[in-house]
Amino acid sequence: MSGINLALADADELTELLQFIDAWLTTDQEHLNPSLQRFAGHPAYDTDRLKATLARFVFLLGGDTDGDLFEPPATTA
Repeated sequence: MSGINLALADADELTELLQFIDAWLTTDQEHLNPSLQRFAGHPAYDTDRLKATLARFVFLLGGDTDGDLFEPPATTA
């Protein structure tokens, strides 16, 4: 398997973008969750799952500074 090199400045910028999207998903879940579920075509793929995926990418880029990746996912009642 070949690797991909990413300049540190580009990794930082990508990390910031992923964190921005994560914050947006957090602040407007009421509207974004139904939209994402319609787009994805399955109710199991929601904003919480997307946020977990974003957190994983941020971690892989070296941007997980507060340990969110290792916290259990939030549950909705």
